[in-house]
Formats: sequence, C-alpha cells, structure tokens
Amino acid sequence: MSKTVVGFILVDAPHSALNNAGADAGDRTDNIVRVKSIRRGRKVYPYVSGQALRYWWRDTLEKKCGWSLSPIVREKKIAFTHANPIEYDDDDVFGYMRAMKAKEGGTVTRISPLKTSPLISVIGQSPTQDFGVMARHQGDPVPYEHEFYSTVLKGIFSIDLDSLGVFYAEEKTGYKNMYPDLENAAEEKNLNKDEESGKWVMPEDVRIKRAQEVINALPHLQGGAKLTSHLTDVSPKFIVLAAIDGGNHIFMNIAKEVEGEATIDIEALKEVLDEYQDVLLTDVYIGRRKGFMDNLEDEITELSNDSENINSGTIKEAVEQFSDKIPELIKQ
Repeated sequence: MSKTVVGFILVDAPHSALNNAGADAGDRTDNIVRVKSIRRGRKVYPYVSGQALRYWWRDTLEKKCGWSLSPIVREKKIAFTHANPIEYDDDDVFGYMRAMKAKEGGTVTRISPLKTSPLISVIGQSPTQDFGVMARHQGDPVPYEHEFYSTVLKGIFSIDLDSLGVFYAEEKTGYKNMYPDLENAAEEKNLNKDEESGKWVMPEDVRIKRAQEVINALPHLQGGAKLTSHLTDVSPKFIVLAAIDGGNHIFMNIAKEVEGEATIDIEALKEVLDEYQDVLLTDVYIGRRKGFMDNLEDEITELSNDSENINSGTIKEAVEQFSDKIPELIKQ
C-alpha cells in the first residue's frame, strides 16, 4: 500500500501581484514589472511558481511551528543545504541535492516527499497596469509601472507519507540520501535500519510531528510579492484533504470558470469521490472560509450530509480533523 496525502487549495487574490517576472523583452520602458503568467489559447493566466509556494510554506513552518531550517552554504555559483534530514526538518520534507567529494560520499539527492503545483489562475485575465511615481527627491519625478490582477488561484499538493522520515543509501538518483557522516549520525540517534534494503527510518513520533505540522501550517500560510501595496492573505480559502493509496492526484480538475468567475465543479468532485472510493484511506475533508464562494455552501453541506465519509467545515476544522488522522496513517 502506498500512502499519499492529496490536497487541493484555492487562494483568493482580489488585487494581487504575488509573483513577478520582471520586464519583458520589447517593453517600451525598462521601469516596468510584469506578473508571471502563462497562455492557454488566447487567454492569459497569472500564476505563482511552485518554488515561491514552497518558499512561503517553509517560511511559515519556521515561524509558526518553530522548524529548525537547514543552513544554506554558498560555493561559487552553487548553493545547497546541509543535506541532513535527521537534524533539519526541511531537509526531510522539502528534499535536497548536494555534491560532495567522493571520500565524503559523493553526490546525494533526496526527492521531496512534499510535492506542489504552481498556483494558477482559474480565470483568464488581462492584468491591470498600474502607474506610479517616485517624487520624494529634488528634480524630475521617476515614473514606473507594474501589473496586478484580481483572480482566484488554484493549486494541488501531495505528501508521500511512506518516504517522509525514511532515508535510503541506494546508488540511484533521488534515493542516495545517505553519506558516511549522516549514517554515523543515524546510528547515534538509534534510527531503525533495514539491513537488507539499507533503509533508515526516523522514530514514529518525529515522522508524525513533521507530517502534521506541514498540514497544520496551511491556515497560516503567508508570503508573496508586493505586500506593501497589494496586501493579500495567501492562506487557502477553500481546501480539500484526503489520503489515498496511490500517487495520482484525484482532485486536480475540480475548479472551473463560469461566466468569468471561479467556482468548484461539484459534479466533478462527486464523480471523483465515487470513482476513487476504493483508494481512499481516510474520509474527505472540505474546508471553506465564510465570505468566499458562499454560493457553494448549500451544495457542500448537502454533499457532506449525503455521505458519512465527507466532512465539511471551516478551513481550520478541515485541517485539524485531517491532521488527527496522520498518526494512524504513519503507523499502518
């Protein structure tokens, strides 16, 4: 059995420029900042990169959950963390790559148990150009401009619970997590080792704590560009959480655009829950912030009333109820 947490989130971005791309080649002026966006057909969809989302998440875990983040080392044109998932929570959850000398263990890599998509606009956009001016100095004012948008961003994530807190020494990209000094540290910490596979496993309480805190950080997610002039709360306003046996993300296509507005396709959600009932390892937890997509309240309430396996409530209720299921998943 493969145990994977799958999550879907919507972020309300009513007046935002959360991730910027600088100036485009051919812009009439150098003093302009464009938002990151992609095209599909004729429509433009602003997005927040997966890297930016992961930065917000890691930063929130440090500030809210007191995570000890792995120090970053810079050598010439490369930078890397300490690659020590035993001591540092984020090296375990977010993965790493570090090239060391052959006698030190060579190149080690770790596939991140936490995988994220970019946050992509549900609605096609034409970003607004905002003009500003710096005029607090003597002489001519300096004009500048930037883009922002009003949309709802959708994103998905997953957590591979089978690999969280589990480290390998295989000579295989993504699975050579260990090196001599780290194996010595694992022995000192009395990590469990499977001699046949060379797999090291952290204590259950550590694995549970890390997994729960990754989930519990979601209602407190913070970050984004242009916060001084476009203050945006980037914590999810709608969330779906479940654990499944498998790796495919079953909630990827439940958001859609209807008449220029973002919404949840309740029929698509029903279909997914029906067709994948056999792989669900937990109930499905749906959270929504009051004031956001209030038109869905009756349908979501009806959905949860019709099925004992679907729970709905606030964002924090959904997160906390699902987080409580993590220990039994880790122990299976």
